[in-house]
Amino acid sequence: MKLRYKFWFEKDGEPILGKGGADILYAIDKSGSIMGAAQMLGMSYRFVWNYLQKMESRIGKVVERERGGRAGGGTSLTQLGKALLKQYLSIEEQLRVIAKEVERELEKKMESELEKETKS
Repeated sequence: MKLRYKFWFEKDGEPILGKGGADILYAIDKSGSIMGAAQMLGMSYRFVWNYLQKMESRIGKVVERERGGRAGGGTSLTQLGKALLKQYLSIEEQLRVIAKEVERELEKKMESELEKETKS
């Protein structure tokens, strides 16, 4: 059996960041642009842009955008964006470890119950 779960950050009851948003921030950090992130994730530029706008309207600036030019534009995470992503990934890893422990315990209990039934 597998334990499944979802988590996200909220502020004042409004969602801030979940798995999809963390993926977006991670992809922006790796690709250096909103377009690159959208392409990496198979999302539209408009979707990623709107997601960032909603997030920023709730908690502040998470990305820094540079307009194009000779060298081209780019996007990077602000300190807030980096901290948010780091915290999300840390919690995700902690929950993964806990879920594995719960799965092992559940398997043991189920095996024990099955043994009891077969002995009866």
